[in-house]
Amino acid sequence: MPRAHPRAPHRFFLKFVLLVVVLFAATASIAAEKILASRVWPAQEYTRVTLESVKPVRHQFFFVSSPERLVIDLEGIELGDELKALPAKVGANDPYIQAVRVGLNRPNVVRVVFDLKTEVKPSVFPLAPVGEYKNRLVLDIYPAKPADPLLALLAPRPDNIGEIANAPMTRATAPFEEQRVEAPALPVVKLDPAKAKEPVRLAEKPKAKTDRLVIIAIDAGHGGEDSGARGRRGTLEKDVTLAIARRLKARIDQEPNMRAVLVRDGDYFVPLEHRVSKSRRVQADLFVSIHADAWVRPDARGSSVFALSERGATSTSARMLAQRENQSDLIGGVNFNVKDPILARTLLDLSLTATINDSLKLGKAVLSELGDVNSLHKAAVEQAGFAVLKAPDIPSILVETAFISNPDEEKRLKDAGYQDKLAAAILGGVKRYLSQNPPLARNKVAVN
Repeated sequence: MPRAHPRAPHRFFLKFVLLVVVLFAATASIAAEKILASRVWPAQEYTRVTLESVKPVRHQFFFVSSPERLVIDLEGIELGDELKALPAKVGANDPYIQAVRVGLNRPNVVRVVFDLKTEVKPSVFPLAPVGEYKNRLVLDIYPAKPADPLLALLAPRPDNIGEIANAPMTRATAPFEEQRVEAPALPVVKLDPAKAKEPVRLAEKPKAKTDRLVIIAIDAGHGGEDSGARGRRGTLEKDVTLAIARRLKARIDQEPNMRAVLVRDGDYFVPLEHRVSKSRRVQADLFVSIHADAWVRPDARGSSVFALSERGATSTSARMLAQRENQSDLIGGVNFNVKDPILARTLLDLSLTATINDSLKLGKAVLSELGDVNSLHKAAVEQAGFAVLKAPDIPSILVETAFISNPDEEKRLKDAGYQDKLAAAILGGVKRYLSQNPPLARNKVAVN
């Protein structure tokens, strides 16, 4: 019989050792995966938590009652400094998260426990790398019973624009003088005693105008993970748009028979589809989306106004801008597995033609007023396929207030007084449009 090679056991031992080393290295590699960044975006609408990593994070989550807790297990993740710092990023004013606890549950599994303040409905989903972000695991914590957006109309009217519109912006060197609109004088009919018996002929009645509440939806572009364009001095578009939106709301709320609803009233992300559906839920009469443009050349300047187009863009720059703005959902982070069936059905059932015509009228009126505050990038209202302007029954415009990529305009956009002037100009255009196109009845199509 052939004899076994004397080195066979030695070779077997070496292979075994090598296999153990490979398995250990693989396990160590999995355990070495770190969370690169963690961010928390609290808001009344919902709180978002994002965990960013080089590779997608395998995870599982479940609820624990009495008290309410949400538990997420992160598999193959090291308990590093970024995860340890997550609890400190949750503020006491967070509407839904009471506290966060992070610890090693078992080998290669980190457990994150969210102690909740109320009953919630979470949405947990991954996001592929996009823009400056790598892989993200997103946790959206929604209230189990969402607040009615119509309640925002019942909030007390503001007394001070500056306090309402506070934002991380530089204050103006001189306060902006508020423009007060005096009530129009009523016609006075003088009677001649000699003709007292003759019938008095009153002046012709003006056009019938509605005396109901006119609701304006104000959409501050971008927010949260989606910072929008960035100026050369570091100014973020999402901060500028929110500051101007708050000032515009404060001015509208001071008008008789007009109230404004902010689609985004904080630094958090709102998907484009939700911006449209929220405006329809409050039965808005008009929709104004505020942005601050950017271009590769720093000398591009001026204000622009856009409306929706069903037949392509009116210019190459308008098409490129619409494509960039429509990417907000990818950057901000949307769970595309969840759709709004009501909005999808409505967009299929209704024609946008009449609404677009009204949008063009509104845009023309606003553009005319903006021309008194800033130079105009284009003298006419442009059109393109902006997703945020697709409400079928609400005249909608997108206002590019100025070029944040232009150093001079960036500086002015940060100025509180200039923000007020832009807000006043937009309101002036809205009032001019309403004076010629008063909403006589509530929209028949409403979202419950």
